[in-house]
Amino acid sequence: MANIAFFGLGNMGAPMAINLIQAGHSVKVFDLFPEAIDKVVKAGGSTCSDPKEVARGADIVVSMLPAGLHVKALYIEDTAIIDVLSPECLVIDSSTIDAESAQYTAKCLAEKGIDFIDAPVSGGVAGATAGTLSFMVGGSDSAFDKAKPILEVMGKNIFHAGDVGAGQIAKVCNNMLLSVLMVGTSEALQLGIANGLEPAKLSEIMSKSSGSNWTLDVYNPCPDVMTGVPSSNNYEGGFMTNLMVKDLGLALDTAVKSNASTPMGALTRNLYSLHQKAGNGTKDFSSIFTAFSQKNR
Repeated sequence: MANIAFFGLGNMGAPMAINLIQAGHSVKVFDLFPEAIDKVVKAGGSTCSDPKEVARGADIVVSMLPAGLHVKALYIEDTAIIDVLSPECLVIDSSTIDAESAQYTAKCLAEKGIDFIDAPVSGGVAGATAGTLSFMVGGSDSAFDKAKPILEVMGKNIFHAGDVGAGQIAKVCNNMLLSVLMVGTSEALQLGIANGLEPAKLSEIMSKSSGSNWTLDVYNPCPDVMTGVPSSNNYEGGFMTNLMVKDLGLALDTAVKSNASTPMGALTRNLYSLHQKAGNGTKDFSSIFTAFSQKNR
């Protein structure tokens, strides 16, 4: 069993850390919000007020942070836990950030002999809780092999996408497609509703036809069509619109840097930005369904 330091205990990070504890690992955690720490400590984790003391002696460091600037601040700049990490330590960053920040962090850690992988996730809060996340990993073969037993505690599908930064590219491609599918599914369901179709029946028809997709079949955006999803809980929980806007920004920045054409991604980002500005930033991203309602026009 490993000594693991875990930084970032939000909706995703906390259940990931708890799964590591339940697998028998010794997990020391840190977050800026005490209530988030308390939840994981009650599950068997430990903590310390000093982030460097949390990281000191760790075999593995896992981070789940909002943006690249936070990742660089933790490892290299303000907090600089790099100063207390041993060369044998492996860093697993599961934040969704720009590839350049991942590569910069990896380069700085490598100068001290510390392995780094970027390992963003897909699967939402439900997947984090159930330990069925998908991990998209960028890093060396040896670092991936070292990380895999840890990742398998938290996830079901572990993909080695390529060198450092490749995990982040895979993640923004996936989330751009996810957002496009969610907008299209919402639009189609609202069209059916506007013309007298029952959304549950229409969902069943499209699910068994060529319109079938994950947002329709697993994460239906129409309230009361499906149980256990945010749309049937006033769009609470799940993956916030704020985070989808952030990820779409990363996708389009990546497209600009690589001269790639992403017209659907650009349109979807604009729609989500408008939805966010309308006061839906903390709602689940499936709440974009409400933007197409006749009641809102």
